[in-house]
Amino acid sequence: MKKYDDMGDQVIVALRRVIRAVDLHSRTLVESHGLTGPQALILKALQGGSLSAGELATQVSLSQGTVTDILNRLEQRGLIKRQRDTQDRRRVIVLATDAALALLKQSPPLLQEWFAQRFNNLQDWEQTQLLASLQRIAAMMDAEKIDAAPVLSSGSVRATAKAVEEVLEPETNLEDQ
Repeated sequence: MKKYDDMGDQVIVALRRVIRAVDLHSRTLVESHGLTGPQALILKALQGGSLSAGELATQVSLSQGTVTDILNRLEQRGLIKRQRDTQDRRRVIVLATDAALALLKQSPPLLQEWFAQRFNNLQDWEQTQLLASLQRIAAMMDAEKIDAAPVLSSGSVRATAKAVEEVLEPETNLEDQ
């Protein structure tokens, strides 16, 4: 690893490492379990029992449209079932299948779960300092208004099958660019 004298370069290298870590974790999850991060997040939310599609969207901090797209893919794979609520026919209840629950038992923790555990072990002042620094970086990159859910996953949460295949292909090492 090169030594970077400019502090700005060191910040960029650290950011690239974070992006790379997210990308590698996402690739591993797709390769080992055939799930994207958002798909796994939705299945994990369903481990506790059935939820309506709206409740699910709120719980995982994704838009209703995005959740619907993800649910369509999960249903095609036989990992979720949808059924009309017997008391309110307008509501659709989503539940994980036995296949999904078995898959989740084998899957690694999501990157955000691992991060949250370590972050929560920090003292309050350090958590606040990190949050303020990251918010400042987002502002410096004109990214503070970009909508982002707390899902650490590379690529779009609306990834198509083609996009998932592209994730599986080798890419240029970010450190070499």
